[in-house]
Amino acid sequence: MRKEIKSKKTNNAGIILILLLTVTFLTCNIIKATPVFASPSQEVESESNQADSDTSEDEVQDTDSDADAGEPAISKFESIAEAAILIEASTGKVLYEKNADQPLPPASITKVMTLLLGFEALERGDISWDDMVTVSEQAWRVEGSEMFLLVDTQVRLEDIMTGISVVSANDGCIALAEHISGSVEAFVQQMNNRAQELGMTNTQFKNPHGLPEVEGGHYMSARDISTVARHLILNHPKILEIESITEFTFNEIPQKNRNPLLGVYPGADGLKTGWTEEAGYCLVGTAMRNGMRLISVVMKTKDDEERLAASRELLDYGYQNYEVVKVVDKGDTVGEADVKRGKDLTVPVKADESISVVIPRNRKEDIKVNLIMDEEAISAPVEADTAAGKAEYRLDDELLASTTVSTTQDVEKAGFFEIIWREIVNFFRSLFKVTTEN
Repeated sequence: MRKEIKSKKTNNAGIILILLLTVTFLTCNIIKATPVFASPSQEVESESNQADSDTSEDEVQDTDSDADAGEPAISKFESIAEAAILIEASTGKVLYEKNADQPLPPASITKVMTLLLGFEALERGDISWDDMVTVSEQAWRVEGSEMFLLVDTQVRLEDIMTGISVVSANDGCIALAEHISGSVEAFVQQMNNRAQELGMTNTQFKNPHGLPEVEGGHYMSARDISTVARHLILNHPKILEIESITEFTFNEIPQKNRNPLLGVYPGADGLKTGWTEEAGYCLVGTAMRNGMRLISVVMKTKDDEERLAASRELLDYGYQNYEVVKVVDKGDTVGEADVKRGKDLTVPVKADESISVVIPRNRKEDIKVNLIMDEEAISAPVEADTAAGKAEYRLDDELLASTTVSTTQDVEKAGFFEIIWREIVNFFRSLFKVTTEN
């Protein structure tokens, strides 16, 4: 009998405790849900502030206009070259262009593709720097700029590559083409195939050196030149060591590097000049300053001076108006994702890769990050490094870059009673929210 009475008292105590907790919870939510009404004086003050806001709107707009006017505007100009483009190397972002997709004779800028195929053959192990290249009569007879190869002699491949880079050796181009592909024709086919792979839609090669063909049909666009130049520089940076050599001597004949930017423009270390009657004076140049590498292309200028001026103008424009900034490092926390039925209601998410972007100078603080999750909430349990969505980095309306994001840590699934209690709490919260709104 005493045990039954004790059991009833225990049950009653438990029921009372639950009722007290429920009443306490409801009271707290009612207090939170009670709308707060402004006093008459507060309403008048609010109206007064609104009136002041309305009357001063024009003044604010004027102030904003003055602030905008105080920011340095990006200068605009018209390149003196017939076609031109300027890109930042690490991102490929175009900073300036003029007639960038117009097919034009590229002259010796053709050799950028010839050199790329040389470096790729070296990378594959098909050839080596110490290879002895046999000079054919065809190589010896080619016209134009040369490194003075002699027929039936053998020359180290490293000298051939240097001769093409520094003194724009047409004879070196023929010798390299025959050494890699067996014939000039086969090498040119390889050049065109590689151009297609790189997305160079306004390019067609007829030879490896860029001399005019009787039937025509040898052309590149400024954009395509920047594409192959960027690919060469990023994947084979040794080219810049060679291209920055100011003088090359072969067969006891010294010759100067033809690139007018070297030693004249700060940070310049490449890349290739070109000239023929039909092409005019051309140059794909590159420079590295303040952690930013730019690649400029000018085509069909009228003389040496105009080619140099056009190239300098492009590079100056880029360095004066743009900068490369890092917006996130790999592993940095960039926000949180909601977790469904987890012990934690959210989990931090991190960037899966580092991102650097090119922006107008002094605009880094204006970059906004926008998290786009794959789901409204990730279902628990959650493991670290679970894919969660992506982070977009925008400046004004422009999408600068994006990266996938993933969770930084594990989140265990909540227990049954914890989930039930949350559901009850969420129910009453939503109920009082609806009541308050009504």
